[in-house]
Amino acid sequence: MDPQPAPPAQAERQRSVVRSTNVQFQNNLVSRAKRGQVLGSEFRGCTVWFTGLSGAGKTTISFALESYLASRGIYCYTLDGDNVRHGLNKDLGFTPQDRTENIRRIGEVARLFADAGLVCLSSFISPFREDRARARKIHEDNGLPFVEIFVDTPLATCEERDTKGLYKKAREGLIKGFTGIDSAYEAPVNPDVVLRTDQHSKDECLAKVIDHLRERGILPYSVVKSVRELFIPQEQTASALVESSSMKQIKLTKLDLQWVQVLSEGWASPLPGFMREKDYLQSLHHAVNNREGSVNQSVPIVLPVSGEVRDRVTGESALLLTYGDDNKPVAILRNPEIYPHRQEERMCRQWGTTAKNHPYVKMMFEAGDWLIGGDLEVFERIKWNDGLDEFRQTPNELRAKFSTMDADAVFAFQLRNPIHNGHALLMEETKSQLVKRGFKKPVLLLHPLGGWTKMDDVPLPVRIEQHKAILQEKVLDPESTVLAVFPSPMMYAGPTEVQWHAKARIACGAQFYIVGRDPAGMPNPDTGADLYDASHGREVLKMAPGLPQLEIVPFKVAAYNKAKRCMDFYDPSKPESYEFISGTKMRRLAREGQEPPEGFMAPEAWKVLQKFYQQSAATKQ
Repeated sequence: MDPQPAPPAQAERQRSVVRSTNVQFQNNLVSRAKRGQVLGSEFRGCTVWFTGLSGAGKTTISFALESYLASRGIYCYTLDGDNVRHGLNKDLGFTPQDRTENIRRIGEVARLFADAGLVCLSSFISPFREDRARARKIHEDNGLPFVEIFVDTPLATCEERDTKGLYKKAREGLIKGFTGIDSAYEAPVNPDVVLRTDQHSKDECLAKVIDHLRERGILPYSVVKSVRELFIPQEQTASALVESSSMKQIKLTKLDLQWVQVLSEGWASPLPGFMREKDYLQSLHHAVNNREGSVNQSVPIVLPVSGEVRDRVTGESALLLTYGDDNKPVAILRNPEIYPHRQEERMCRQWGTTAKNHPYVKMMFEAGDWLIGGDLEVFERIKWNDGLDEFRQTPNELRAKFSTMDADAVFAFQLRNPIHNGHALLMEETKSQLVKRGFKKPVLLLHPLGGWTKMDDVPLPVRIEQHKAILQEKVLDPESTVLAVFPSPMMYAGPTEVQWHAKARIACGAQFYIVGRDPAGMPNPDTGADLYDASHGREVLKMAPGLPQLEIVPFKVAAYNKAKRCMDFYDPSKPESYEFISGTKMRRLAREGQEPPEGFMAPEAWKVLQKFYQQSAATKQ
């Protein structure tokens, strides 16, 4: 901040005069809880106060925090020292009295912002302890958290940076009263957080602040850079196994175990386990979970059981979940809650159909009339030993992978079908658009669904082999693509399920999500007509609650351009130039050993499908 000449002494005295008399404080009629509700979360109002020398990095960290929180749906605003002196405090100079008045005003403004429910980020040198203490007091007197962040960058480093050239001017005597040179900076005695920008990167400093705000309960767990897994710490596994040996058991189905994998790895954060009734109702009727703010959770994740199991385990404080013929211990379910599984209501709400022959709906009706919710403690990672476990990377592992790749944008594409060159065209176009927007290293998460699918879908091992061929032939850039498996079962619940697919990718750090045509749909098993409009998944995602940190990339229709002999974005003004190659036609060509039109699919990838469909046809014969 370039100091300005101090105003006349008379003006300084006038500012110290109390002119507001005969006034009475008026209490708001709107409660803080209501303000939080309006903002779509709990009340999070607070002030995060960055203090330190000019050039310490206060504004850099503050703006980075603002950007990070806003991208995750947390309402926030940065009050910066230079910016405020362009308006509210343009009448103030840099005398000690003016500095005190500057911070007094900012403290009051920050308190108002915090009272409105915002996370107010204040970035000011604020050199005097007494002024900062006064700012803290007015917050605490009003029941508002105040977090003091000391950006403890040595003077020598600040002078070396000197981005505004102010230290040079101060050393030359052109600026008087410059903090750190000829005006004292009183370092905080007991700050809440200390940052050393000379020793740690911007991201490391940012993570330290976020961790502190999370520990204080100001921010939800969903904003941290890693997700909460539900695994028992390795050093506690042995004692947990001993404890579980006396518990009553519930045997899991393969479908149940897939959901345990989803929960334990953190894909459904912040759920701590199978849904209790409150979680279930929020999901079924509002498509959200409100454990830590309003987070999208459009599909219930539940553990159904029979009446016999309910009678056997009622009243237990913990249960052991097992799997397989050998009843292998999988997890402990703490403080179980049993409630009715109203299957017809769930069928109509989740799937929007009364077709009981729908494959997942049919399994739901067969699973049990009761649901058991509770907190999961899982003994170890779920492994399927099918040669594909290396692709089943957890959200935290994927985040770490993206970090090592220096990714500044992650865009996810979920699919349950083989990839043709039209899909690849869309993914490459998305990458190109992100580069045009200024991202340096956008990374594609190619994320096929790996849980249960219906019988006529292409099995996961075949799809993975086909996807690997796509990468080997460099139809997609293997250097900027991560191929991994999303462990969720497929529910074929249309736009309701599309929200779940998108929400889960936030857990692994995706900021952009490509949604295709009818990505979770299927024909009505009774009539053959499509259960869902092919475009509704995309439209619903655009307005879905609890997904503020995810940008939806609309799906462009691709078709085979007969003139160009390749897949191309469809031009409706020239319909005669295009051919739509349906899934039915693709399967027939592969089964009969024929080749698709040139440019439709990478040759080696096509061979994978040919082999699968020909073997399937031979097996049926």
